[in-house]
Amino acid sequence: MSLPTWPYPLWIAHRGAGHLAPENTLAAFRVGASHGYRAFECDVKLSADGVPFLIHDATLQRTTPGHGPAAELTWAELSRTDAGGWHGRTWAGEPIPSFEAIARYCLRNGFALNIELKPPTPEVEHETGRAVAELAATLWAGETVPPLFSSFKPEALAGARAGAPDLPRALLLDQLRDGWLEEALGLGCVAVVCHYPLLDAAVIGRIHEAGLRALSFTINDPAEVRRLVAAGVDGLITDAVEKFSPGVGVFD
Repeated sequence: MSLPTWPYPLWIAHRGAGHLAPENTLAAFRVGASHGYRAFECDVKLSADGVPFLIHDATLQRTTPGHGPAAELTWAELSRTDAGGWHGRTWAGEPIPSFEAIARYCLRNGFALNIELKPPTPEVEHETGRAVAELAATLWAGETVPPLFSSFKPEALAGARAGAPDLPRALLLDQLRDGWLEEALGLGCVAVVCHYPLLDAAVIGRIHEAGLRALSFTINDPAEVRRLVAAGVDGLITDAVEKFSPGVGVFD
């Protein structure tokens, strides 16, 4: 079947360039860009006062000197938090970025963005999706390549649909549970993003037959990349930005 036009690059840098630089920071995006990447993935939550910001974990302690739930702090508190020193002295003082700052960086440079909605609790899943999508709709107004929202949480995607129905969404899966494809279609998704071992030609074929795109996370092994490219995958989310050269082909 003929699939809708897909505006995103094949290669997507995970959390910026989250192994070479502190993940989910502007520094990581700049490092990814220096390796030729033109599409990025990041994780977004809401602060206690409703400001979207970037962090992966529910708690602060892995990637900052802080402790406890990140979403319980205000943006004023989060914006003063060092998100770089844990990765090495070179990055000390690199702040937690707001989603708006990352969005404006991507827009200014013509980069595509995959926004993973990471609500810390079920109670705020819908609110997180709605608030981030509403802000994104304002920031990307008039742009030809919209951001792609993704989440493991269907309610967060439902919130994104409520906040910005015209912005595309993707269901994230770490297992192919019963009814996964119907769930993606019911949420109005344009893509399914699977843990890469779940994907093969048959699964990608099912996704394509449903009119959706198939993306994989987080793939760092060249042999697995070759397998999925041969199977027709539409997107490769990777940590290994130094292994692959997206500007010249699948491999350097």
